[in-house]
Amino acid sequence: MRKEIFNKIFDFFLPRICPACNHKLNPTEEIICDNCFDKLKLTPESLIAEEYHKKFSIKKYIRDFHPVFIFEKDREIQHIIHALKYNRRSHIGIYFGKIIGNQIKDKLDNWEIDLIIPVPLHKVKKAERGYNQSEFIARGISAQTGIRWNKKIISRKKYTETQTHLTAEERQSNVKDAFKLKDKNAVDGKNILLVDDVITTGSTISECAHQLILAGAKEIYATSIAIAE
Repeated sequence: MRKEIFNKIFDFFLPRICPACNHKLNPTEEIICDNCFDKLKLTPESLIAEEYHKKFSIKKYIRDFHPVFIFEKDREIQHIIHALKYNRRSHIGIYFGKIIGNQIKDKLDNWEIDLIIPVPLHKVKKAERGYNQSEFIARGISAQTGIRWNKKIISRKKYTETQTHLTAEERQSNVKDAFKLKDKNAVDGKNILLVDDVITTGSTISECAHQLILAGAKEIYATSIAIAE
């Protein structure tokens, strides 16, 4: 009740807008309006198994993964991700991080995660956007699960152009040797959960996992808000 009253007062001065439909939120709604949230499609286990085999099974860097929603072009989820990445609405990341933490709680228990690491952005791209959206997702997961997160262990040493229009092969080449470990001792023998906003071909998160494995990480798992089929 107290939160609803606060939202009413806040909305009077600065209305909260749903990033998916651009309509004003009701006092009882948080971040995403109920109508748009209901249109988001959860990723079924059958698709997760299929996409895991397609993206990760050959290289074996990532032991298991669970993207929560299906990414659909020109639909609510794309508008939400765009607002998170480019419209300086970082709170969306924390909100969905908490959803991820709740959705995959049973898996997290089985994975025995020691540490959550967000996929890093290059410092130039981070300066352009103002933040790394994956860090806020990691913060949300950590808040929901109590598992600590760290953004300082791995960095992106290679600036890469946007991969939106690249083929799978081009994406893989684009991110090769893009990451650098800053603290190998922090991951040695640890089970790591890598976090990103969207997994498309899996090339970025796989290369990041590769570097963590080389540094001595025990097992790498991955999650994201969404996955592109």
